[in-house]
Amino acid sequence: MWKQKLCLGTSKQFGATRSEQVRLFKEAGFDAFFVEWRHGEDISEFVRLSKELDIEFQSIHAPFGGCADLWEGTEDEAEKALSELLECVHVCADAQVPIMVSHAYIGFENHSPTDIGLERYGKLIHEAEKCGVKIAFENTEGEEYLAAIMSAFKDSSAVGFCWDTGHEMCYNHSQDLLKLYGDKLICTHLNDNLGIKDFNGKITYIDDLHLLPFDGIADWDNIAARLDRCAYNGILTFELNTVSKPGRHENDVYGKMDFKDYIALCYKRACKVAAKRKNG
Repeated sequence: MWKQKLCLGTSKQFGATRSEQVRLFKEAGFDAFFVEWRHGEDISEFVRLSKELDIEFQSIHAPFGGCADLWEGTEDEAEKALSELLECVHVCADAQVPIMVSHAYIGFENHSPTDIGLERYGKLIHEAEKCGVKIAFENTEGEEYLAAIMSAFKDSSAVGFCWDTGHEMCYNHSQDLLKLYGDKLICTHLNDNLGIKDFNGKITYIDDLHLLPFDGIADWDNIAARLDRCAYNGILTFELNTVSKPGRHENDVYGKMDFKDYIALCYKRACKVAAKRKNG
């Protein structure tokens, strides 16, 4: 899109190989893509596709299943989780992918960052600095852990922020996180949802729908204005799902669509978001 690059994340939900997805993203008009990575995975095919198709390999999403272990796990548990994240940093560096997206925590019950957790994340951040990789810490559940990392390592050249618009609405009670971390914004995960479903405000992963923009209750004029206030001039990255969460059906309509038609719709919605920006 004129003056604004658009990116879409691949997904195992999409029913096509990730290589096929990247080709279709390019055909639809997207300028970039990102992939999730798992321990030991070879990503050379995506590096090759990026060059062949002239589509940017924007970021790699790191595993997050062990994030809580870095804060409160045993030494063995923490070592396993840290080793996996360090490997992902090296994968990014070797592939010349500039950004690794990482969760700061996983879980809904605990809210107390630990000194040992900061020490362990410090090892990860130090390695990223050495490798020239930026870690975009994403707003998920456990925002206290994100706050602890962003405060402790605010001066690190390797630490940035990934803003997930849907997470902000369902995990962070619609707190304006760009007010807190907009100066560190290096990546977006743009998506819509319906906020917190539970009347009493109980937060669960079931509310994290990753709907197409304009299919939920997000205020996209406000989202665009906040991006402008941050003077964000990076790629607009969208992270979207076609499969509904257990007991819900909001995403079902996407899964029934022809995949090419769905990606074309993703691109149209992405353009609609980008067109709302004044500083894009």
